[in-house]
Amino acid sequence: MEQEIFHRAKRYSATKYFLALFDIAYLLLLLFLFLKTGLSKILVSNISKFLAYPLLIPTYIIIASLGYYILDFPFNFYRSFLLEHKFSLSTQKVTDWLKDQLKQFGLSYVISFILVAAFYFILGNLPKIWWLIVSLFWIFFSLILARLTPVIIIPLFFKYKKLSDETLRMRILNLAQKMRVKILDCFEIDFSKKTLKANAAFVGIGKTRRVILADTLKDKYTHDEIEVILAHEFAHYKLKHLLKLILINSLITVLSFYLIFKTSDYTLRFFGFVSLSQIAALPVILIYFTFFGIITQPIEAYLSRCLERNADKMALEATGLKDAFVSMMEKLAAQNLADRSPHPVIKFFFFDHPPIDERIAFAKST
Repeated sequence: MEQEIFHRAKRYSATKYFLALFDIAYLLLLLFLFLKTGLSKILVSNISKFLAYPLLIPTYIIIASLGYYILDFPFNFYRSFLLEHKFSLSTQKVTDWLKDQLKQFGLSYVISFILVAAFYFILGNLPKIWWLIVSLFWIFFSLILARLTPVIIIPLFFKYKKLSDETLRMRILNLAQKMRVKILDCFEIDFSKKTLKANAAFVGIGKTRRVILADTLKDKYTHDEIEVILAHEFAHYKLKHLLKLILINSLITVLSFYLIFKTSDYTLRFFGFVSLSQIAALPVILIYFTFFGIITQPIEAYLSRCLERNADKMALEATGLKDAFVSMMEKLAAQNLADRSPHPVIKFFFFDHPPIDERIAFAKST
């Protein structure tokens, strides 16, 4: 049975790695063709014939987004629905999947419109330092999203309620008090209506900070195992990992926009544009950020793995539940079909957590 799960996990993970690389290449190809064939300019020209300038940006974004969604739909459907069912990881019906897709599209559109509208407004009014002001706005907006995630975004996709297991709830609250972590309360969400995977999270900022447990985890893991999972999440807070990640991501955002500011003239000329202020040139920004993502992904993954190791160490020290940590990792690996021992190259590019076997070995050695 263990060998069967191991091989299924390898096949599942290999497919996910391939699809991740394919998605990047496919997106870059579509953006390149959209710009080089002049379709982006044609779209802006046609919208301008019927709508006033204030409606140009929201209309351009929704038409371009819909076009990409349609072209990507077969791959998206396979990646997020068929593949999960093929490996018996999903319980979701196709109608519910389509509803979630509609919600995701709407949410992405609203976020994209806010960011893009702010970008063009700042670019038009502060042409010399737009890169810095846009960066600061995007960073600030990401913090607002982090605060709103548990109260607005998660409820769009899951129903959640206060944790019904009072013994477990008090155990988590006592652990939070022991580790001096302030939380609103503990909640459970109906993960099982969509997936058989297990998860837990410590989400929110300030007064929205809370513990969320998937019912697929709450119902299948012991209280010791759940406690050590939450100790790991609380350790991230205690060690200020969120702040460190915010600073790292903020630095990357600022550097990215600065590089666009310094080099975009050459890229714009290649695609037949004069200025970034042209709405039709928006895909140029997406190309930049896609390439930045490729370059920074391994660096961010390495830094994240370091933080995760530190959180594992503190969780084990705070709880002393070494055996529970090991058994929890074994269960998670089997339930989520995790790649326990990836090739070093795969680990370098894709893993923001240490592989399961490394985490188990670390726990046993402490």
